[in-house]
Amino acid sequence: MKALLQLGLALVLLLGASQPLRADQQETWQPALAAALALLEQRDFERLGQGVDAIAASGAPHSETLLTALLEGELYHRKQDGRVVFGQGKQGSELRVADALAPEQSQVLGKRELKKIGINNSLRSRIRAQRAALNLHHPAAEVREQAVLRLMDSLDADTRTLLSERYASESSRRVQQAMQMVLALAQLEEGDDFARLQAIGLLREHYYPQVRAALAKQAANPQASAQVQQAAASALTAIEHKAELYAMGETLFFGLSLGSVLVLAAIGLAVTFGVMGVINMAHGELMMLGAYTTYVIQQLLPQALEYSLLLAVPAAFVVAALVGVAIERGVIRFLYGRPLETLLATFGISLVLQQLVRSIFSPLNRSVESPSWMSGTWELNPLFALTLNRLYILAFCLLVFALLFWVLRYTRLGLQVRAVSQNRQMARAMGIRSARVDMLTFALGSGIAGVAGVALSQLTNVGPNLGQAYIVDSFMVVVFGGVGNLWGTLVAGLSLGVANKVMEPYAGAVLAKILVLVFIILFIQKRPRGLFPQKGRAAEA
Repeated sequence: MKALLQLGLALVLLLGASQPLRADQQETWQPALAAALALLEQRDFERLGQGVDAIAASGAPHSETLLTALLEGELYHRKQDGRVVFGQGKQGSELRVADALAPEQSQVLGKRELKKIGINNSLRSRIRAQRAALNLHHPAAEVREQAVLRLMDSLDADTRTLLSERYASESSRRVQQAMQMVLALAQLEEGDDFARLQAIGLLREHYYPQVRAALAKQAANPQASAQVQQAAASALTAIEHKAELYAMGETLFFGLSLGSVLVLAAIGLAVTFGVMGVINMAHGELMMLGAYTTYVIQQLLPQALEYSLLLAVPAAFVVAALVGVAIERGVIRFLYGRPLETLLATFGISLVLQQLVRSIFSPLNRSVESPSWMSGTWELNPLFALTLNRLYILAFCLLVFALLFWVLRYTRLGLQVRAVSQNRQMARAMGIRSARVDMLTFALGSGIAGVAGVALSQLTNVGPNLGQAYIVDSFMVVVFGGVGNLWGTLVAGLSLGVANKVMEPYAGAVLAKILVLVFIILFIQKRPRGLFPQKGRAAEA
């Protein structure tokens, strides 16, 4: 009831204030905008340019919308009466347009009823500059910064004057730095030697492509003094050195993100293989089931895309764990101590699961949507940006590792798992039900494989063959790190991912994988138990 009263009061206030406010606005900006739009009726590009400046100076609340429409070819004259209208989107073969003087009035017209207002490249630069100038007064610092950066490609005397005047009243340090950079670019082009040297000193701390191009131009400019050329070349060399360092940082990040995928794919296998000694060739198909669980949840809850992944993680764990229990209770428990038969049986199970998925979902790949908070990049500077989906997967990998480590270290199940993995006979003698531990361990490892499938669904299409691409890599990570050792799996997965990405630019993706495989074979010849060998009497026997 209270909420309804508040809503009613807000509506009354809004209705009471709307008419006077609209009248004030019309008195303020409508005459100026009408005069500006009249200039757009001219076929002379110079008059059109004056119209662009007049639109920006009119103070109309939608002046940026009009400039954007003109830039994108969506500003028209209505042939019926010559009024200027702008496009708001297509409706079938027709176009919905709004009146430039009264944007709240819109109608649907055919394209034959409209005449597009044409512009040239010079006008495009002018429009971009005016649009950026409008945003220099935006309340958000990020918008103002982007507006300043857009001015780099359209510098003139008026733009420099505008930035110089705005600099003194700017409250954000980042925006001020962007203004300094843009003004330094102008100073580098038109200043004297002293001014150019000052500009170079400022620009060597900025990494935008326009800065590097301007410095390269001055370094090779025969009309510049030797001191300016040398300073520009030195600044360009420093920036190129920073670019190489950031490129190495990006390679390291991509290697860690690939390694996190390998760790997620292998960590469940490390648990089952280390404790039970089972070579589970169906591990990849358990990851596939986790990915398909994510797809199904998105289909069942299309309105909850932003939260679908959070729901898919526990659901994929439960689905894969239940399938793992069925595999262990139905097949594997009869084959303990017979590794070859276990390998063949689980390989057969993997084929059955693949065919089951093909029968239910068809052989075609399915696309899983990424939520908005996982899309885009995190740009630290123009030379270094991190993709958000891989950054989240890396953090997710570390979280899964930490939770599994806690389970194995501080819970009763973890204590029993470690006891069985170190000495199965002694654990039985102490009253531990090893068969139950095997079942729960296989369920845990299978559930983690399902969780890995959720992460993989954000990197690749979901299909029946998704798991086959990771099963070999998973075994390599487990063997290289040390069978049954979680820390070994983490170190091995991340290091192999980094090694792959470091070698790819020089050897190619395929040859890099081959070289990694050869290295692991040679390493295992030297240390058969991996980086972190398992401890215990059974392990040493």
